[in-house]
Amino acid sequence: MSKYYITTAIDYVNSLPHLGTAYEKIGADALARFMRRLGHDVHFQMGNDEHSTNVYKAAQEQSLEPKAYCDQMRMKFEDIWQQLNISYDGFIQTSQPEHHTAAQALFQKIYESGDIYKGHYEGWYCESCEAFYTEKDLVDEHCPNHKSKPKWLKEENYFFKLSRFQEPLLKLYEEHPEFILPEVRRNEVKRLVEDGLQDISVSRAGVPWGIPLPIDENEVIYVWFDALINYLTAIGYPDSKYEQTWPADIHVIGKDITRFHCVIWPAMLMSAGLPLPKTVFGHGFVYLRGEKMSKSLGNIVTPLDIIPQYGADALRYYLLAESSFGADGDFTWDGFINRFNASLANDLGNALNRTIGMAFKYQAGVIKKPAQLSIEQNLADTCSAALTAMTEAMDPQRGDIRTHQALNALWELLSSIDKHIDQQAPWALHKAGNNEQVNEVLYNVTATLRYAAVLLAPFMPDTSVKIWERLGLSDTQNLSQLQFKQLQWNELPEEIRVQQGQPLFPRIDTKEVPAKPKKKGNPKMENTAEKTEDKKISIDDFAKVELRVAKVLTAEKVEGADRLLKLQIDLGNEQRQLVAGIAQSYAPDEIIGKQVVVVANLKPAKIRGVESNGMVLAASGEAGAVLLQPLTEVPLGSQVK
Repeated sequence: MSKYYITTAIDYVNSLPHLGTAYEKIGADALARFMRRLGHDVHFQMGNDEHSTNVYKAAQEQSLEPKAYCDQMRMKFEDIWQQLNISYDGFIQTSQPEHHTAAQALFQKIYESGDIYKGHYEGWYCESCEAFYTEKDLVDEHCPNHKSKPKWLKEENYFFKLSRFQEPLLKLYEEHPEFILPEVRRNEVKRLVEDGLQDISVSRAGVPWGIPLPIDENEVIYVWFDALINYLTAIGYPDSKYEQTWPADIHVIGKDITRFHCVIWPAMLMSAGLPLPKTVFGHGFVYLRGEKMSKSLGNIVTPLDIIPQYGADALRYYLLAESSFGADGDFTWDGFINRFNASLANDLGNALNRTIGMAFKYQAGVIKKPAQLSIEQNLADTCSAALTAMTEAMDPQRGDIRTHQALNALWELLSSIDKHIDQQAPWALHKAGNNEQVNEVLYNVTATLRYAAVLLAPFMPDTSVKIWERLGLSDTQNLSQLQFKQLQWNELPEEIRVQQGQPLFPRIDTKEVPAKPKKKGNPKMENTAEKTEDKKISIDDFAKVELRVAKVLTAEKVEGADRLLKLQIDLGNEQRQLVAGIAQSYAPDEIIGKQVVVVANLKPAKIRGVESNGMVLAASGEAGAVLLQPLTEVPLGSQVK
């Protein structure tokens, strides 16, 4: 088996994970599980980043020593990851003695290469990010991530000669485009490096919580410099055994920390003479109704708001099915409920429940391998096609990790089960006394469900096991040991006894309004009921919305926002600029010249720093956004009634 080393970013422990943090771990876990099924020897590494000033402050607030606080938080983090069924192989804390040894060893190696020197630094510093920013990095003089105003700091520190690595880094990006994925992240990083690199501070003075420099015990290693080294610590650096696993095959990180992982980290490794990771994958964000989740913004939804009531697999499915892993997603309760009911309760649940129900109705729950088994080629081909499509979608080297496409392929397989049942009509065969044919139909469908359960395992591991058990396979076949290359469509035992049980995903009553996070403070579940009548609006309310036909004159992507396009539109008597969240469904040149319907009387708003004067109407479907357009051209500015 070939080794596959996958890491996620290590997390600050000054607060518990929210959905954005969980999204990274769920996506990386799906990739790790998929690679194991492909036969790779996977080492999946996670951990906590503990030397930040914010962590030190959080410990002080609880009257705890920083190490004791961090150990407590590790237990809470790991409890959440276990509830989400994250299958990591190793978990590191940067406060561990082994990490101190590794960080000091790598720092010493870089110092001996001549790339560390002492000097003065001053600049804008965001305490929440624990990072320095230039003027051009700030948005309206505020941190682009936390919307807080950074502090101006001036210190005497040790510096890393990052500027020396500008050309080597650009050569790396050019010769190995797979080093930064997806492409949009690579382009962003290339522009950053092309604009010029400055040497960076890699130590802090007067900080009581951190790793002392091996060359000066009065200073500690800057938290980001320290944190990046965890990927080596976790596999045994500086002991030579780390070479069995290094280099990492893929670092999975949030798109907001690409400059640390794609600029500073490879430069550190180049300086130390160590191999570089093969790929740094910058995934998108999960927004809450279009806004990034942040403790400082008070708009947090956590996994624990969802798992107790709806289960970990429902959350995993929703986040992975919404978009590719490299693109931004959005969490709304309406969207979660709609996907839960349509895809899980209806599609997945229906395929399993129909099969088991008919097995009990017609054959007392027993399905036997037909004496003269003829392969149902359509189902077998659909299984094979689903595996091929999913393997391609989950291959990062194809430019992205398209979890949504992988799940779409699997759901097409589930749809084929329903179609086969409808076409073969076992109820009619039973009525006509053709019991052998009824058994053959149920055998073929069960064989397909078995195949689907294995393909589902990387994404919804608990559900995969439940399907396996309901099909009566647990005593005869080991699901956890099945690799994809071993999958054969018709490999069922001579006889199986299916099991009845409660629905895997009971439908959510849409009249119930799930919990919504409070704007400030600790987000708690607020279970309330609301009559459908309360949601209805009067004709007078609707009349206040001014819908008009417009023509798209220009379209371009909003920098740093995967889902947004900036449009210039013509309303006949005026031209306007607006922002539309359709970039994942439409390329800019696809919509130029098209007529669209817009809400023309919305108050102007800034979206990701870009002014928007109106809203384009689009339907939200399984394949993404679909623009609402007139069937024939009409005069611009025409009112839609």
